[in-house]
Amino acid sequence: MDVRAAAEADADGIRTVARASLDASYADALGDDAIAGLLDEWYDPARLADRIDAESVFYVVAAVDGEVVGFAEVELDEPNESAAEIQWLHVHPDRRGEGVGVALLERAEERALERGANRVEGVVLAANDAGNEFYRSHGYERIGTHTVEVGGESFDEHAYGKRRDADGPGDFLEAHDLDGDTVYVALDERERGSAAPFYVAYTDRERENRYGYYCSNCGSFDTVMDSMERVECGDCENSRKPSRWDSAYL
Repeated sequence: MDVRAAAEADADGIRTVARASLDASYADALGDDAIAGLLDEWYDPARLADRIDAESVFYVVAAVDGEVVGFAEVELDEPNESAAEIQWLHVHPDRRGEGVGVALLERAEERALERGANRVEGVVLAANDAGNEFYRSHGYERIGTHTVEVGGESFDEHAYGKRRDADGPGDFLEAHDLDGDTVYVALDERERGSAAPFYVAYTDRERENRYGYYCSNCGSFDTVMDSMERVECGDCENSRKPSRWDSAYL
């Protein structure tokens, strides 16, 4: 098995694996219409070509005899690329149980570390027992649960995270000095931003007293949330994006 960075020539293979994987894993839970919508949204040829060429995104593919049998799509947070999110990890149903998912996960983590990320995150539907166990068995902690809308229906989704750097595993809390006081930024509690993520900040390591949000785009704690729960940074134009379904099947 060859595990490597994806090239433009792998696009058809990636789409084929995604279709087979989604059909096998999610058709019963989501329905055929939702699966078709996901394929159109995520694996449209033009979008896929753009993503393969994007600086902030990388794909890792697993190939056997030149045929793509699995892939991982990973997006790095801009601008500092300190976090990497596994948006999809698909293995063709005919190749599951052969170690393809493990090989893809390990290579994705290696590439993320090479790019400067010190933590990797992934999400999986709560009903996907195999996917949840996969993350747990490879050193990931469950860092949150939220509800997602797919095909007009609501589903619980679990988020997992692993923090590491060149010296090994690390803590998810990052201490910041703020006017002589210490504020702890929870790197495992993230909200999407238009320019970079927002992270929840606390005044204590036990996470009992919430301070607010930390803007990773400019390093500011000057953030506000309005009555519609929209978060904005007062020092730059970063604002919270609506959530979207970024699922992974392992």
